[in-house]
Amino acid sequence: MDCIFCKIIEGSISSTKVYENENVCAFRDINPMAPVHVLVIPKIHIPSMDGVNNENSKFVAAIFEAIPKIAAAEGLKNGYRVISNCGEDGCQSVKHLHFHILGGKKLPEKMA
Repeated sequence: MDCIFCKIIEGSISSTKVYENENVCAFRDINPMAPVHVLVIPKIHIPSMDGVNNENSKFVAAIFEAIPKIAAAEGLKNGYRVISNCGEDGCQSVKHLHFHILGGKKLPEKMA
């Protein structure tokens, strides 16, 4: 498989990890859109939100259990945004389910 996020999980591509457990990996985005921009991914390959099912949804639950811990560790005491892009129209650039944690400043209300 030629998935950059799978390669980050296996360690063949380096990243700046900020959190990791048996189900989840989180690392800094290389093109941050906010002072804090962390990507949170499942440790199994799920192509997008459209690929979530009964067999792998525990990884998504683990991500949402990790997000508040990551936000607290990053000092996001005044709030943050969590985004996941899905498919071409949603501008999903890497075909591995991932969630962006954005914060560290007042974010714009308008998304589009």
